[in-house]
Amino acid sequence: MFIDARDLPDGSRLETDLAIVGAGPAGITIARALQGSGRDICLVESGGLTPESDTQALADGECAGIDYPLQASRVRAFGGSSHHWGGFCRPLDPIDFEARDWVPHSGWPFGFATLAPYYARACEILEIAPARFTDAAYWQAASGDTLPEPASGRVATTFVQFSPPTRFGTRYHAVLAEAMYIRVLLHANVCALESTADGRAVSGLAIRTLDGRRLSLAARTVVLATGGLENPRLLLLSDGVAPNGLGNDHDRVGRCFMEHPHLSHFAEIVVADLALLPRVYREQLQVDGRRGQAAFHPSASFLRQRRLLNATFMGGIGTTFAPDAPADTPLAEEQRALLRALGPLMSARGPAREGAPLGHVFNLGCACEQAPDPDSRVTLSTTRDALGLRRLRLDWRLGELDRRSFAAHVRALAQEFGALGIGRTWLDLGDEHSWPITVSGGNHHMGTTRMHADPHQGVVDADCRVHGIDNLYIAGSSVFPTGGAANPTLTLVALALRLADHLGARR
Repeated sequence: MFIDARDLPDGSRLETDLAIVGAGPAGITIARALQGSGRDICLVESGGLTPESDTQALADGECAGIDYPLQASRVRAFGGSSHHWGGFCRPLDPIDFEARDWVPHSGWPFGFATLAPYYARACEILEIAPARFTDAAYWQAASGDTLPEPASGRVATTFVQFSPPTRFGTRYHAVLAEAMYIRVLLHANVCALESTADGRAVSGLAIRTLDGRRLSLAARTVVLATGGLENPRLLLLSDGVAPNGLGNDHDRVGRCFMEHPHLSHFAEIVVADLALLPRVYREQLQVDGRRGQAAFHPSASFLRQRRLLNATFMGGIGTTFAPDAPADTPLAEEQRALLRALGPLMSARGPAREGAPLGHVFNLGCACEQAPDPDSRVTLSTTRDALGLRRLRLDWRLGELDRRSFAAHVRALAQEFGALGIGRTWLDLGDEHSWPITVSGGNHHMGTTRMHADPHQGVVDADCRVHGIDNLYIAGSSVFPTGGAANPTLTLVALALRLADHLGARR
């Protein structure tokens, strides 16, 4: 059942067994997983069925560090940020769960094996099952190309699969509308979590609408699923009993904000013959109703040997050089000259056909792991939104280890392409010890309510329960202790399923 909070009388008081704040991929996944549990569930969403400008404006804030598109990076509507999700799916690597002595604050409270069965279920929800993330033989057969064996042991191949993408608001609307014990409350902005006098439990939610209504929702259990920026903001705003905000006794809420720094135009690979670069490396292949593309990432042994963070590289053909077409830039002329010299060395090329391209430029893009940094954080601003609530303030910081890892991986990949005889790489890394003025993220907000067994080092425990509060849980990528280099959507859905199993067993 869908209910618009603007249609309820001012001062209405609702009750539920489980309140889930945020109807994005995590919140919808938990509601669907528990719909047959006999619990009354209320899924509380700030927006409507589609994005609306006045609600979206509530996502704005201020930046103190690297400039970041706060409002544009989130969608406050039913379905959450799946409205603009690109569909990239890949699980974290096993090493991403490990406590690495060269990565401060690293280590999950469980390993990859714990999450593996939930990844399989998440693939079904995201419409990519069965998964083919490491099955090189499958993609090799599908493409008809022989995939090259790594030459150095430093670079490995994985496969990214692409969801249609699943728009949760559209895909799962009918299921929730027909569910007997689920209510979806739209246009309901949670302004604070209400708690008991000792702060050891939450009792419900204080809700406002943009047209001035004030509502309350009493709940036996509450799950926050509003994303890596709003989850900490809501905890910090809930300071009626706990002056520093709920769950923030040890000043951990909002710290260790992580993104996946995305960079482009740092390297271009000139390839004389596309036969040397299998199709699955340069474009998405559609096979058996699923799309996939190969990606390059550092091997675990290389990460350990060089004490580096993780990364993922993907690419595509950017320029094809006709034999006699003039070059329009000095760089293009350099690339053309290199292709003239490189072509005869490529064994797969054979005699040049009349009119055949001189060669191609393979462009690379990169998503990098960021090390957890307590000073990269979300706090509250002094400015207020249309509801009178303090806006968030993001201080996103990147460090020397982040940049050094990126540069090392680019060089290793360039050497790999050369060793395999695929092509030669032009690099433009700039200052390898500092980030460029302009760096973007992937709208991947992680780490701000991180998971750790010790409440002095994290906000939630291994079951995603907020330390010190019996009935408050957090879902989504804000609980990630480290972010790896894979898009977080698959992992956050897997974690949501694991949390649903925990809540289902907890009566």
